[in-house]
Amino acid sequence: MTNTEYDVIVIGAGAVGENVADRAAQGGMRTVIVEAELVGGDCSYWACMPSKALLRSGALLRAAEHVGGTREAITGPLDVAAVLKRRDEMTHNWDDAGQVRWLKRSGVDLLRGHAVISAPREVTVTAMDGTVTVLTARHAVAVSTGSASLLPDIPGLRESRPWTSRDATSVKRVPVSLAILGGGVTAVELATAYAGFGTQVDLIARHGLLGADEPFAGELIGDSLRELGATVHLDVMPTSVERTDTDRFRIQLDDGRTVDADEFVVAAGRVARTAGIGLEAFGLEGGAWLEVDDTMRVLGADGLPVDGGWLYGVGDVNRRALLTHQGKYQARAAGDAIAARARGRDVPMDPWGTYVATADHTAVPQVIFTDPEVASVGFTAAAADEAGFRIRVVDYPIGRVAGARMAADNYTGHARMVVDEDRQVVLGATFVGPGVGELLHSATIAVVGEVPLSRLWHAVPSYPTLSEVWLRLLETYGRPAE
Repeated sequence: MTNTEYDVIVIGAGAVGENVADRAAQGGMRTVIVEAELVGGDCSYWACMPSKALLRSGALLRAAEHVGGTREAITGPLDVAAVLKRRDEMTHNWDDAGQVRWLKRSGVDLLRGHAVISAPREVTVTAMDGTVTVLTARHAVAVSTGSASLLPDIPGLRESRPWTSRDATSVKRVPVSLAILGGGVTAVELATAYAGFGTQVDLIARHGLLGADEPFAGELIGDSLRELGATVHLDVMPTSVERTDTDRFRIQLDDGRTVDADEFVVAAGRVARTAGIGLEAFGLEGGAWLEVDDTMRVLGADGLPVDGGWLYGVGDVNRRALLTHQGKYQARAAGDAIAARARGRDVPMDPWGTYVATADHTAVPQVIFTDPEVASVGFTAAAADEAGFRIRVVDYPIGRVAGARMAADNYTGHARMVVDEDRQVVLGATFVGPGVGELLHSATIAVVGEVPLSRLWHAVPSYPTLSEVWLRLLETYGRPAE
């Protein structure tokens, strides 16, 4: 058994863990990262990158079909084999050598194996060959182990061995038919991708689609999926799941209908990957989400940092925002805070400061890569109303903008701006339409910067682009009184 001392130990080498380690190392901390699977984690190999690779080709083909001139030039259907080949290239065929080289260049050590926090500031790592290494942290241990697919308690579900999103994004052969359980981001993206491949898709959702977004987003995505040939089952849940004699899935719904499919993906939520890593010894529940402060220090039941504040929980494990870019944002704050505290520097907790992830609370941007895309940041109208703001909601059909007419012959989309009437600033924005993901950062800046509407009038959008929708939203709202 080997014993080694570091300043910082990071458990989990996904995108979030990599960023914690990198920022700590840049702050002069001797840092090691522990990983049981691939360096780069879910985002690189089973989530963000492969899923977007599966979606992109179909979106481009459909975009071409909506523009005269290119529509007539299309001579065949989507080449699914070529899409899967490109996906394999994007994931480097599930080889993490490039990510390992990046860690080395960043001055971060790598230890492969399963990590358990065995004592305060101590992590015991067991490698695949049984080798045990005990690591000691002078300053901090950061848990960045992410989340995993939730399997609901449905009779027969586990025994039938359904796919999770990992299986769906790493598939080698596209099934003829596919059922998907869930109405959230992962479910609708997978439904869009597979329907684009020509697979018969049945999407099963307990309620509507994209329930955390503005209602019109889920409605437009539902319409789009139906146009792609998918069957959308809303307000239903499976009562049982079984494998048939022909190795297909038979899913009984609570409205009496039955769905049969070659494969079945469960995309009905996430659970924290915190089981089996030793958290119980510190009064925490293994398998549960971690409560953290804005510098990502893990909090106990008393609301105070656990055991003096050496334990951090960054990314999906804290459930603040289950998004890679938001986890990396948290990682930058946490890594800098760890290094500052190690050097005895003051770490202010004031909102929007160097060491805090304030945007997690009010300004989380997200693009859902369906067709059309859904891009949102900040509060929805319902969330702002519930939070007690005095708001005004401004809507505008994006298809009326000249840039939209240039982008497609029949552009369908919608924009909404939620305004805080007392401060005259944008609290949130949602765009649905082809290509609207590139509109989102301007909205994010407006929300984070609390830019007054009177100043936004001077941010002139270029013509003819989709960005002109900002001018139309402001015109619909009307100029604020001087």
